Amino acid sequence: MSDPGEHPAILISNRQAVPLDEPGLIELARATLRGEDLERSELSLSFVEEGEMAELHERFMGEPGPTDVLSFPLDGGDEGGVRIVGDVVIAPTVAAANNPEHPSDEVRLLLVHGILHLLGYDHEEDDERARMWARQERYSGVTLP
Repeated sequence: MSDPGEHPAILISNRQAVPLDEPGLIELARATLRGEDLERSELSLSFVEEGEMAELHERFMGEPGPTDVLSFPLDGGDEGGVRIVGDVVIAPTVAAANNPEHPSDEVRLLLVHGILHLLGYDHEEDDERARMWARQERYSGVTLP
């Protein structure tokens, strides 16, 4: 977990075995939230095994099998002047399968992608996708093919 007095506050739960740069991911999450004018905010970030992700995917999305990232918006308003944004859940092994040459880049991209979904961005329509992809690339430093 990041320093609870520092904002944006990022709470991490790492329940899987793939080595991750947790300090770097905390800083990326903070930079993304700051870039979206959410300095006083809190985000929960979980890294899970494929089995746990498959259960969450089935339970909340009604789709079988694991996915790479899920976002659960909480936005319960402000608690003591801090906006509770929500939860981002990432399966690093699925991320590695998506981009075997650069799995850490994929995790960075998925983290930003998940945060942007929490903030209301979507990619169903072409104009929405272009807007979201541009932000993803700017914050993560990862360019989509």
